[in-house]
This record gives sequence, C-alpha cells and structure tokens, in this order.
Amino acid sequence: MGDMISDAGLVALIGTFGGILLGLAARIGRFCTLGAIEDLYYGENPLRLRMWGIAIGVSVIGTFSLSLFGFLDLQQTLYLGRGWNPLASIFGGLVFGYGMALAGNCGYGALARVGGGDLRSLLIVLVMGIFAYIALGGPLSALRLWVFGNPDLTSDPTYNTTTFAHVLAHWTGATPEISGIVIGTAILGFTLLSRSLRRDPSYIVWGAVAGAAIVSGWAGTQWVAATGFDATPVLSHTFSAPIGETVLYTMTSSGNSISFGTGSVVGVLLGAFLGSLYKGHFRWEACDDPRELRRQILGAALMGIGAVVAIGCSVGQGLSAMSVLAFSAPVTLVCILMGAAVGLRQLILGFGKVI
Repeated sequence: MGDMISDAGLVALIGTFGGILLGLAARIGRFCTLGAIEDLYYGENPLRLRMWGIAIGVSVIGTFSLSLFGFLDLQQTLYLGRGWNPLASIFGGLVFGYGMALAGNCGYGALARVGGGDLRSLLIVLVMGIFAYIALGGPLSALRLWVFGNPDLTSDPTYNTTTFAHVLAHWTGATPEISGIVIGTAILGFTLLSRSLRRDPSYIVWGAVAGAAIVSGWAGTQWVAATGFDATPVLSHTFSAPIGETVLYTMTSSGNSISFGTGSVVGVLLGAFLGSLYKGHFRWEACDDPRELRRQILGAALMGIGAVVAIGCSVGQGLSAMSVLAFSAPVTLVCILMGAAVGLRQLILGFGKVI
C-alpha cells in the first residue's frame, strides 16, 4: 500500500479496529454468546440474545449495502468462496456449543475476559487456538478432510455463491443486494419490536457496534484486496484459527506475516482492557478448582476442533457468515445453541439427567 505500511500490516490494523469495537461491546455492552444463552434459558431474560438480532441486522444491511455500491464483492468473501457441507456445520456447531458450555465462554468471550484480567480465560484461549490448528493442519486434519471433505472444492461453481439473498432475489426478481438489505431490515425491525429492548437503548447501541465491526472487516479487507499489491483474502472477524495464528505469530514473527486475524485478536484484548478499566472491572483472577480447570481445558479443545470443522465460531458463523446470508450461518448457529444448551444442562443436573 505504500512505503509506510505493508498490505499485511494495513489489514492487521483493520482487524485491530474491528476487534477493539468487539472488545468494547463485550466489556461495556455485555455482548456475549454464552451469556445470552444463559440469560434466556435460566434467567428468562432475552435482552442479550436480542442484541444478537441487532448485530445480525446491522451487519447484513451494512454488508449488502457495501455490495450494492460496489465496495464489496460477495463472491470473494470467506464464506461464499467455498463449498458448504451441511454435516460439517451441524457436527462442528454442536461440538463447539457443547465445548463453549464446558469452558464457560466462546473464544471471543474468553479473549474479552483475558482483557479484563482473567487468567483462567487465557488458558482457554491458548488451548482453543492450539486445537484449532491441530484440526486445521495438524494430526486431526487428515481425519477432518476424510470425514467432511475439502471445503474449497465444489462440483457446482454457482453453489458456493448462493445465499438467502439470492433465493429471495430469484423469487421476487430483485437484485441480491436489495434482497439482502430487505432481509437485514426485517431482522432488525423484528428485533426492535421488543418493548423491553427499546426501553434500554444500550443493548441496541452495543449490538449495532458489534454489527458495525463485522462490516468494517469486509470493507477494509476488500479495499486492500482491490488496491494493494499482495493477494489479500476478503475476511471479517472470527475467533478460532486466528487465535492459533496469533500464538504462532508471537513465536515466529521474524519469519511469519501478520494477518487480519492476529490484528482482530489483539484488538479484542485491547478493547476489552479499555472497557474493563472504564467500568472499573479489571482485576486479576485465577482458577482455584482443578475440576473446573479440567472441564475448561476440555471445552476449549472441543471449541477449537468444532470451529474448524464448521468453518467459524459463534462470531465467525453467527455474525460474519450471517452478514453475507450464507446457508451455513443459521444452521451452525442453531447447532451451537443446541450444543450449549446440552452442556449447560449437564453442568447443572449432571450427565445422567441431560436427556
């Protein structure tokens, strides 16, 4: 991009910007995947889950608006540039959700807790990142490819670019971009029907901030891909393999290139740190229960494997893939919710009373 900064460095800064927004949303706005599920299932409070509706609606409207005005090529985005295996979404989502319940947080939530001084979550982050790479290119990669196939290969060249927006466009005759904006507006409008949500606008604001972070990732990486000299993938935020990338980069930065994912991880840590200072919540915490630690390590390992199989975590599929209305997104997200529900029920009632 110029003499001052490389394409890779600029992409990392774009990831850091969006990551800061997500970190602030987590610590100040309490935007959290597992927290939303727990509030709904056990507190009968859907407000934090409705934050996800706001985030999804904003991200879909923003993403398809970028495409409408020529600032984003949807076919170049991570989730539409490859084939989709429904079995991988189902299995990976269930495993990720179950692991999330055991660990007490998803990868994004764990990063936000690390930013607030929680050393227990640091271990979750490290284990999740390592196991994501074990499944991605390590000892489990051959088994993953044998069972679920190569997601980059598809016999139908149009299959991987089909979205819910394309389906609606086919039915109505509108363009996919207009159809996507209509779907996003419908999601946002339906979510805003809640009176309790409208009575507390902070939920709306921080949900919108999370959605805007996703849009910033697509917009920024697409701009670098279009104007830069290096081959730059068009990405937005996810927190599975990027955690492993960050671990590797910290150890091999002299022989490795910084990435959007690394910037995103650092951004969440920084945003969460600033948010925890603002709220007065920063404090060092450590695990004093070996059984809890064992459960969290197992959950983190399952999250790393599940996210790679599903090609995205709760943020990667639940927001980034959802923002382009990929078929995989709602399937994976529902399975994550189901897996988390089973895991939470097991923790409360015991394994024998889950069913």
